[in-house]
Amino acid sequence: MTPPPPPPPATPPATPTPTATQTPPGQLTVDRLSVTFQTDAAPVQAVDRISFEVGRGEILAIVGESGSGKTVSSRAMMGLLPHTARIEGSARLDELELLGLRGEAMRRVRGDRIAMIFQEPSTALDPVRTAGWQIAEAIQAHKPVSRRAAMARAVELLDLVGIPDPASRVHSYPHQLSGGQKQRVMIAMAIANDPELIIADEPTTALDVTVQAQILDLLHDLRERLGTAIILITHNMGVVADLADRVAVMFRGKLVEVGTADEVFYHPRDPYTKHLLASVPHLGRPRPASMNEVAAPEIEPQPVLEVQNLDVKFPGRIGSPPVHAVDAVSLTLRSHEILALVGESGSGKTTLGRCAVGLLAPTSGRIEALGVDIAKASSREMRQLRRRMGFVFQDPAASLNPRMSVGACISEPMRIHNQGTKPERVQRVAELLEAVELPQDFASRYPHELSGGQRQRVSLARALVMGPELLVADEPTSALDVSVQARVLEVFVRLQHLMGFACLFITHDLAVVDMLADRIAVMKGGQLVEIGPSDEILRSPTADYTKQLIAAVPLPDPKEQAVMREKRRSVLPPA
Repeated sequence: MTPPPPPPPATPPATPTPTATQTPPGQLTVDRLSVTFQTDAAPVQAVDRISFEVGRGEILAIVGESGSGKTVSSRAMMGLLPHTARIEGSARLDELELLGLRGEAMRRVRGDRIAMIFQEPSTALDPVRTAGWQIAEAIQAHKPVSRRAAMARAVELLDLVGIPDPASRVHSYPHQLSGGQKQRVMIAMAIANDPELIIADEPTTALDVTVQAQILDLLHDLRERLGTAIILITHNMGVVADLADRVAVMFRGKLVEVGTADEVFYHPRDPYTKHLLASVPHLGRPRPASMNEVAAPEIEPQPVLEVQNLDVKFPGRIGSPPVHAVDAVSLTLRSHEILALVGESGSGKTTLGRCAVGLLAPTSGRIEALGVDIAKASSREMRQLRRRMGFVFQDPAASLNPRMSVGACISEPMRIHNQGTKPERVQRVAELLEAVELPQDFASRYPHELSGGQRQRVSLARALVMGPELLVADEPTSALDVSVQARVLEVFVRLQHLMGFACLFITHDLAVVDMLADRIAVMKGGQLVEIGPSDEILRSPTADYTKQLIAAVPLPDPKEQAVMREKRRSVLPPA
């Protein structure tokens, strides 16, 4: 009989993670956790021997850029990784070892003792089940209660998380709820069984700033009322400053720094943490010096885009009135100017931007772009006009053709408009890759081989390949990590100064607006509520809605954010 194999060597004691203060005994203790994915090419280590603790009633923020291992580490504790993942180390909830739990043993923990708020509620919620049904299901999976009792508890939970008219909304389907309401339903499901720990994975990423502020206040309130510990996974340092007691910084799978929020924000030790904090746009702070390297030419600005009484209506559902997306908007964009168009989702920003470049026909009103009345322009005139325009889409992964190389994507507008010979197009691509600070050999790569920040730079290069006089940029940095976002914005401002194009910059991030915009136009419900110079709008707003937007922006500074949190409670309407 073959003897059993010798036992594996004992795991050496964990090297303590450097912290400036000793954490009290935690309800969750993670010790030398590693996650490696088996791939056809070679194993990929996503998490490399990280150790941390989360105390009872504590909020620990795990921060870092995409790919740093934040989400993978938390999913490993929940048993939510694919079979290709090899997990080592330890993760204990009190005395229960989580790693290695399978089947019924893991189900007893997941959703009961530990709950997770997923990043995108639209995909996490079942579209064919009502909100109440899904909350009741989470309750009945762990408690022997009747369906009637579970639904009554669902109504209580929806009321607890601030859903208006919960007795009615409990019967609503996900598509009948706003983004903020869907996220609140996810939170209601997470707290349904009074868990000891909630893992919140980017819970505010896709939300408008006012809705984000309400969700942050809700998480604050839940911690105070229920004493629940929270692991907050995010790359938004303003959210961290608002919520976190302690902060863990991850970089390329490693935990590079752990400390209290004040220690990490005011006395960072690791170079990566310092770089991360320096990259964060901060509303009210001066523009970085790197964005003022090139002075704009001193010439008399001329109108490039004039919008007068613009109306856009979309057909409603059967029996419903039309949707008024843009309502009597008038504005002017001048040469060498960046006009930021800000507002929440559904305010009409993108609709106006698409009308400005002729991608969408208005219901009424007048748009004159580069001296051409778009409504009266023939197909030939529009083709000529589009040579002088550029458009940067929000999602470069969706707007770049995956079957075309980067060079072909950039030069495509030249080919469509029969501009230049093939060698001239190649030369133009090389010039633009250099301008957006990408190596020239990227021309032969394909979009899927690039990072999000690199794809967005390629999208910018394509928009500029014809030397446009008017550029419309629709949320060009919303999906980027903060350090990548900072670099893309620096490149954008430098190119705008050098090339002199006028830009309509569509965004909901007021901190980004503060860094680059000359003027700001604020939209709400399709209407223009305020327009003026950047400093005037951001420092002395006149419209109540603008004041609410500014008050809702989380500041990446714990002390400043504590003051802002109190201010926003008096300014923002109740949830």
